[in-house]
Amino acid sequence: MSTQTRQHRITVPEIKAKKGREKIVSLTAYNTWMAQLIDSVSDITIVGDSLGMVAYGFESTLPVTLDMMIYHGAAVVKGTQRTCVVVDMPFGTYQESPQQAFRNCALVMQKTGAQAVKLEGGKEIAPAVEFLVNRGIPIMSHIGLMPQHIYSMGGFKAQGMQEETARKLLQDAKILSESGAFSLLIEGTKEEVAREITSEASIPTIGIGASPACDGQVLVTEDLLGLFSDYTPSFVKKYADIGTQIKSTVKQFSDEVRSQEFPQLCHCFGVKK
Repeated sequence: MSTQTRQHRITVPEIKAKKGREKIVSLTAYNTWMAQLIDSVSDITIVGDSLGMVAYGFESTLPVTLDMMIYHGAAVVKGTQRTCVVVDMPFGTYQESPQQAFRNCALVMQKTGAQAVKLEGGKEIAPAVEFLVNRGIPIMSHIGLMPQHIYSMGGFKAQGMQEETARKLLQDAKILSESGAFSLLIEGTKEEVAREITSEASIPTIGIGASPACDGQVLVTEDLLGLFSDYTPSFVKKYADIGTQIKSTVKQFSDEVRSQEFPQLCHCFGVKK
């Protein structure tokens, strides 16, 4: 039997207990190696359906399938020991009925080993949230700018900017909290509205383009690393410019191959050093 000590994995109740006590750090991961790199600092690692855009080059999250989320979710769980892993449920896998949501969410948790799943939507999915929670599936709810709703929202636009939409967000947050969600991800939402939701909610809020008052913050890891140069959301702070470094490094490799500077004999097998 292995004598290796496995690190304690952060649980859903421990995430809930952080409300008002300490800020929650959250990052995204889509593969094992990235998950390993962020495991020591990320309280919640989200396997987002944003992988459709980040990893596959889709224009939106809508083409992402359940199989994709299962494959990537399992890879992230494999690369982690400490973080609480939350897997996004892709478009069309939970909206039809609570029963459909349970079948697919249960499959994701069985196949990936994740601790929770994330659903986009407000009061319209509250019955599904309650149904799932009562059957042992922890739910992170996602409100505000919801990428799976970009066509009905008219694109990637900030939410809660008008009184009517702000009121709806506050209502959605209250209903989802009462339905048993353990946390609320608030994306692309007017700062004042996100602040008020955080103040009133009994569960932690995780902001992305929302408010410093949120109980935690999340960013797409590739965005904060500066891996993309074509477009960076306005709410992202780039902590590095790794994309430029990668381009420079592969350019150096290319130059050395063409000039026959690489490889040298020291990089080969069966050659006396």
